[in-house]
Amino acid sequence: MVECSPTLKKLQYQNLMCINKNDTDGDAEEHSISRLTGTSVSWHATLEQVPAGIPTIIIAHEFYDALPVHQFQRASRGWCEKMVDVAENSMFQFVLSKQPTPATLYLLKRFKWAENEDIGKLEQVEVCPKAIELTQEIAKRIGSDGGGALIIDYGLNGIVSDSLQAIRKHGFVNILDDPGTADLSAYVDFAAIRHSAEEASDDVAVNGPMTQSQFLGSLGINFRVEALMENCTDEQADSLRTGYWRLVGEGEAPFWEGPEGQAPIGMGTRYLAMTIVNKKQGVPIPFQ
Repeated sequence: MVECSPTLKKLQYQNLMCINKNDTDGDAEEHSISRLTGTSVSWHATLEQVPAGIPTIIIAHEFYDALPVHQFQRASRGWCEKMVDVAENSMFQFVLSKQPTPATLYLLKRFKWAENEDIGKLEQVEVCPKAIELTQEIAKRIGSDGGGALIIDYGLNGIVSDSLQAIRKHGFVNILDDPGTADLSAYVDFAAIRHSAEEASDDVAVNGPMTQSQFLGSLGINFRVEALMENCTDEQADSLRTGYWRLVGEGEAPFWEGPEGQAPIGMGTRYLAMTIVNKKQGVPIPFQ
């Protein structure tokens, strides 16, 4: 397990029903045994600390969107990073950097992977250095040890402009409003992930992205839902239709008859799926 939060580490230890090596209950240990499966479980603060030498399977579902991004805005003096400052009224405000910042190196790297015509149309750009670095680490590990990574997240297959948002109690709020009380997320730049992986290792192949609807469809979600609908209650059928639409639909569900404003929203095209696999593993079925 890769987990840097002591609190979440303890919850994982409890949910996996772990015991430490001397068969006594206690706090999460570096090396424990799960009573659910009987397998050994160990925790590491970073991916780099995970022992190498064996095939690795990584599932990154709504992971990349939580990584920090740097925002740049086009100005008369060139591309400037948006920084946070304190206004005269003691409130936070955005300001533009007066000179290049360390993150500018990643902006230049991202531009290297883009067409000049596309860059010329942009007034704002987001880059995620951590996503680039982490993808390179994942690609190197998969290239040398085998295995693969599945990435599913909402994003774009190209440069992301201005997507950073704050969500509190299921609603959008100002990013600078009461920092620390809202979840921050940003669209994932899948094109940058592809270039990062391919640049890091010649032994990996990147497949996709494709929409979540296409991905789940190729795995047989339609047949699965039809089979479940044949033997279920009306309440279960409504739940299946709602869940199915959220996964593969687009926009508001057309069949919704419930309260206005509560119709399930389909994420089938907003979410994208991509894999990074060792070339020896072949092409994953959904991408064939």
